[in-house]
Amino acid sequence: MIIVGGEALIDLVPAPAGGPRAWRALPGGSPANTAVAAARLGHPTGFLARLSTDVFGEEIRGHLADSGVRLDRVTEAAEPSTLAVVSTDANGAATYGFYTEGTSDFGWLPHELPRLPADCDAVHVGSLAAVLEPAAAVYTDVVASAGPETVRSFDPNVRPGLGVGRADYRDRTETWVAASDLVRTSDEDLRWLYPYDDPLTAAARWAEAGPAVVVVSLGGEGVTAVSRGGQVHVDAEPVVVADTVGAGDSFSAGLLVALAERGVLARSALAALGRADLRACLAFAARVAAITCSRPGADPPWRAEIDAVLEEFRG
Repeated sequence: MIIVGGEALIDLVPAPAGGPRAWRALPGGSPANTAVAAARLGHPTGFLARLSTDVFGEEIRGHLADSGVRLDRVTEAAEPSTLAVVSTDANGAATYGFYTEGTSDFGWLPHELPRLPADCDAVHVGSLAAVLEPAAAVYTDVVASAGPETVRSFDPNVRPGLGVGRADYRDRTETWVAASDLVRTSDEDLRWLYPYDDPLTAAARWAEAGPAVVVVSLGGEGVTAVSRGGQVHVDAEPVVVADTVGAGDSFSAGLLVALAERGVLARSALAALGRADLRACLAFAARVAAITCSRPGADPPWRAEIDAVLEEFRG
């Protein structure tokens, strides 16, 4: 079982050009996207979050359930759903503005505090819920309660438009990194957090702080994994990019599932992971992310799609 904790929100995405200015309301949120992607890849996946009972919350709940995500650790909330306004540039890169004040994702109450199931192999947390209180404190406690072999996975998914100052954002992120075994980030995240450092240099510092593996997505240049044993690089999958919404989330899910299928989704196994196994897991995750980039919005592939691509590649 992989448990993903964090926000599930509504992305307001611009409708295709050519008509009146309009927006599509699509279920999103980095942790929710990761849960959807992992479940669609066929791995038992649960979501640990606080969802509104409003119409958007029902849409989010249906989207998660339809993708096979288990919702028995979702808390119902009266507050409205969180909104993100998405814009994309000519290359499909997305930027976000957020409406988070008084919304369901971040208003945890003491009696609602969740716990991990006993069969949890990995707990993945990230994005807004890792930096906005009281959600950040709740998920910190959840991760601290994980079993001795449960992999702690973190994706900062930095959002400058959130309104958190750079120094504060950096401090909170570094606290999460130090408590994690596996970190997935991007060169853009690292450039914003450390504007005077090379991203891979910053990632190497993170690897020295605690994680067994720090993976850095480099856009069209592929991905590089940094560990105390060195670096492993995998080139990007060739793809016609529709947009990059949900690509990093899909990568995180693909990496966790690939590790699980190789029998190394455990803290001791991850610490001893060899370069060949790590490269194979990165390649699988890159393929999952590439398919997500090939279509609009956060629409991760199903396992049958991945298997079809792999079969074609082998042929």
